[in-house]
Amino acid sequence: MSTQTATPAHARPSGLDQLIRIAADQPLSPDCDHFYFLRHGQTGRNVLRIFQAVDEPLSELGLQQAARAATLLAGEPIRTVVCSDARRANDTAYAVATALKLVPAAQATLRERNFGALIGTSSANIDWACEPEGGETLSQFIARTREAIDTALRLPAPVLVVAHGGTLYALAALLGVPVDLGLLGNAQPLRFERRGPTWAVTPLLRHADGDAALA
Repeated sequence: MSTQTATPAHARPSGLDQLIRIAADQPLSPDCDHFYFLRHGQTGRNVLRIFQAVDEPLSELGLQQAARAATLLAGEPIRTVVCSDARRANDTAYAVATALKLVPAAQATLRERNFGALIGTSSANIDWACEPEGGETLSQFIARTREAIDTALRLPAPVLVVAHGGTLYALAALLGVPVDLGLLGNAQPLRFERRGPTWAVTPLLRHADGDAALA
């Protein structure tokens, strides 16, 4: 599965087209030819669709998802793990890094977008183009994320970045990869790979016999 087919416009969260346009004006061009990305495991507020603070913990299912992701990534040649310092991402990263015998480097710059006064309210009808009081504008979030990812991907490769759903939206747009909502699941390991002049993303899955594989 890849993101070669863009999500239909009617299915996109409001403001996503604006996110893509902003990112296209400042594309990311990593020197590496591939890297890995992992969204954090599920939290209670993910289920309730509520904007989260940085201290939101993983749910019991989220802990299980992190452990599964660790199993899927254990056989990959990852040399560096970088993560958001938000609790949900940090704890997910530690589960994976432990299996890889690495120590994750936590970075505040990899946090989810700061939605300011909206934190604690419903995110069911999220509008990425909003300008929340006390939070970040979309342009500010994309610029911060671009700098954080660019810095992370300069570390010893292959690199695994553990962060958030918003980070994944921004990252895909910065690389010119069409956004596929099917890849946004909690703790779904993804491999980003350069194919000629373009980038593609593929989920890391597990065969019935227990071997991890790209599919």
